[in-house]
Amino acid sequence: MASHRKSRTPGPRVAGIRTPALATAALTSVALLSQTAEAAPGEDRPSLEEVEKKVGDLYRQAESATEKYNAAKEKTGKQRKRVDTLLDDVAKRTQKLNEARSELGSYAAAQYRTGAGMPDTATFLLAETPQDIFDQRQVLDRMTGRQKAAVDDYVTQQTETMEKRQEATESLRTLTETQGDLKTAKATVQKKLADARELLSKLTAEEKARLAAIEKRKQEEAARKAAELARQQEEQEQAREEAAQQGGGATEGSGSTGSTETPPADSSYGTKAEKALAFARAQIGKPYVWGATGPGSYDCSGLTQAAWKAAGVSLPRTTYDQVNAGTTVPVSQAQPGDLVFFYDDVTHVGIYIGNGMMIHAPKPGTYVREESIYYDGDSAIHSIVRPA
Repeated sequence: MASHRKSRTPGPRVAGIRTPALATAALTSVALLSQTAEAAPGEDRPSLEEVEKKVGDLYRQAESATEKYNAAKEKTGKQRKRVDTLLDDVAKRTQKLNEARSELGSYAAAQYRTGAGMPDTATFLLAETPQDIFDQRQVLDRMTGRQKAAVDDYVTQQTETMEKRQEATESLRTLTETQGDLKTAKATVQKKLADARELLSKLTAEEKARLAAIEKRKQEEAARKAAELARQQEEQEQAREEAAQQGGGATEGSGSTGSTETPPADSSYGTKAEKALAFARAQIGKPYVWGATGPGSYDCSGLTQAAWKAAGVSLPRTTYDQVNAGTTVPVSQAQPGDLVFFYDDVTHVGIYIGNGMMIHAPKPGTYVREESIYYDGDSAIHSIVRPA
C-alpha cells in the first residue's frame, strides 16, 4: 500500500460516491425514519450525520457487490468460452475416435469370419477406462502391420478423447460455480438498491431540506480542498520549471505525503491521457448503471476502462484489478489521466482531470459528471495510479 494513503477516521461519509443532495437526503431520511420507528419511546433520535453514515454503508455494500458482480461476469464469460472450446474439441475427437473404431471394427469382423475366436482387435472396442487401454496394449504384441497401426490410432484417439471429456467436465463445474457467484452478487446489488428505493419513498420535505444543506456544505469543502491541491500542483510545476532553467535536479514534493517527487509523466502518456479524457468528457450526462460498460451507461470502473481503451490502453474490468494496473503516485502529484481510487476496499474509481477534479460515474440515480476528488473527504482517497 502506498505511503500516502491515510487511515480512515470516524465521521460522516457516504460509501462510493456522494449522491446529489436530493438522493442523499432521501436515502438518509429513510434510515432515520426506520430507526426512529424501532426506537423505544423517549430514546434519542440519531443525528443526521449518523443516519447519513448508515445510508452510505448501504451504498458502499451495493458498490462492493457491483465490483464482485463485474469480476464474476468477466470470469463467467471467459469460462464459458473455454467450455465451448473444449466441447467443440471433444466433438471433433469423438468423430475421429468413431472413424478409428470403424476401421478397427473391420479388422475384428474379418478375424471373426475366419473363425479365429474372440478377435484381438475387438477387445479394444470394449475399453472403458485408461486401465483397460493399458491392459489391452499387451495385445499389440500379437499384431503386425496395418492392424497394429489401426489399433494404436484407436487407443490414442480414445485416450485423448477421455482426457478432453474430463477436462470439459471440470470446466463445466467451474462455470457452474462462477455462475453462482454472479447470481449472488447480482441479488445483493438488487437488494441494496431496492432498500434505497424504499427509503427514498419515505422522505419528508423537512429532512430533504436539512440534508441538502449538509450536502451543500460538504460540496463546498470538497471544492476548497480541490482548489488547494490545484495551488500545490501549480507551485510544483513552477519549481520544476525554475530548476530546469537553472540546471538543477528534481525538487522535493510539496504534497501532504512529504515523499520525494515522482518524475513527471512523459509526453506519450500525456497524449494518451488526452484521448482518455476526451472520451470521458463525452460521456458526461450518461446515467450510472451498475455492471454497465457503455456506450449508453456506465458504472465507475466501466467508465475508466472504456476511457483508457479509447486511448489504446487495455485496463482490467474491476477496480480491484485496475488499482494494480499502473504506477502509484502521491495525490499531490496527480496528473490528468491518472486513476483515483477510493476507500480501503477499493470500490470506486474516477479519472483525474486536473485542479483537484475528476470525471466519474458516481452511483445509481446519478450521472457521469465532474466532481472534486475530495467529494467524500481526503481520507476516502485510497491511491492515485498512473496507467500506460
